[in-house]
Amino acid sequence: MSWLFIGSIIPSFLIAWLLSYAMRRYARGWGLVDLRSNEPPRSDREGRGPIPTGGGIAIWAAVVLPLAAGTVLLGFLPAHLTTPQSGELGSLWNFVGPHLAGLERQSGKLWILLGCGTLLMLLGLFDDRYNLDWRLRILFQTLVACLMVWQGWQLSFFVDLPLVTAAASIVWIVGLINTFNMLDNMDGLAAGVAAIVVGILTAVILTAPHSIRNGPQLFVAGLLLVLFGALLGFLWHNVPPAKLFMGDAGSYFIGFCIATATISATFAGEGLPRHAILAPLCVLAIPIYDTLTVIWIRCREGRSPFAGDTSHISHRLVDLGLSRRGAVTLLYLATAASGLGAFSLHLVNTQGAILVLLGIGGLLWLVATLELTARRRRQQRPTEPSEQQPE
Repeated sequence: MSWLFIGSIIPSFLIAWLLSYAMRRYARGWGLVDLRSNEPPRSDREGRGPIPTGGGIAIWAAVVLPLAAGTVLLGFLPAHLTTPQSGELGSLWNFVGPHLAGLERQSGKLWILLGCGTLLMLLGLFDDRYNLDWRLRILFQTLVACLMVWQGWQLSFFVDLPLVTAAASIVWIVGLINTFNMLDNMDGLAAGVAAIVVGILTAVILTAPHSIRNGPQLFVAGLLLVLFGALLGFLWHNVPPAKLFMGDAGSYFIGFCIATATISATFAGEGLPRHAILAPLCVLAIPIYDTLTVIWIRCREGRSPFAGDTSHISHRLVDLGLSRRGAVTLLYLATAASGLGAFSLHLVNTQGAILVLLGIGGLLWLVATLELTARRRRQQRPTEPSEQQPE
């Protein structure tokens, strides 16, 4: 199992780390900059001069290039290797060998996933450069989600209604794409939360047995570990004070990969309790909560849900007196705390699952109570100039 971690995380980390240096140098020349950074400071990413937004390219390349190399290598392994009897090479072969047939079967689906993810990365890249209309972005995201559903990526929640599951799958994919886009509003926030989410999802997938083969789901876990390494490599440049942003190109790609990975993985079914299907919701509770509350606040105030502002959970925590670094750290801890509940869902009965969900609900209630205090403080302030910016 150690080979899975080494072979997945280290190459993607190094690629993202190195390419991020290149993006810091060249992205400005390509017009990939956060123009809001020149405006009066309203968040930790503003008031510091133009910051390049090419980090999404580095994250995308750090996922695609190792998987491309692995696919090419896969074509040579059976023909050119024999099984060593001992040593490190023998250990590697003993791990990889039994899974070669499965890897070959899954490679086609993998490249459909990465191809659609690349389309979304390019959409985000154009949005970073030209500030596309939000309706065009949602339409394109929906078309890509429909393509994925047509190719077989559909949620399974024990409802034998194909149209319902297809619609829910489209909403899930488009929703998570925009969830991580909206979460990208402070240095290190979106990438750090995504890394925590991906890490916990991987741990759940590897520890919970597959409902049919009674073994860990190595293929989905491998994809998530590659994404985990890419996120860590990018975070090196994105921690406060950030020198590089992921931009929409990165947030779209990350949200899409997480959405499709949760659809591909098996959390419940034969041999596993049905309530274990809620594991992804536990892990993603904080990002989803942020998205839903931001949309609610904006719609309540008669504004577009996609008009950027400072109504995010991170900004509301800053209104309480936390530093921006402190707000980001608190959201890291809240994400990890809610995600830990996912570990036990496949081990407990219905009553135990209810207790887990109540614990996560209590955490969200605590966050909501803190936010209500921040909102009241904001309403008591004098009216501020409009802070709307497209997300």
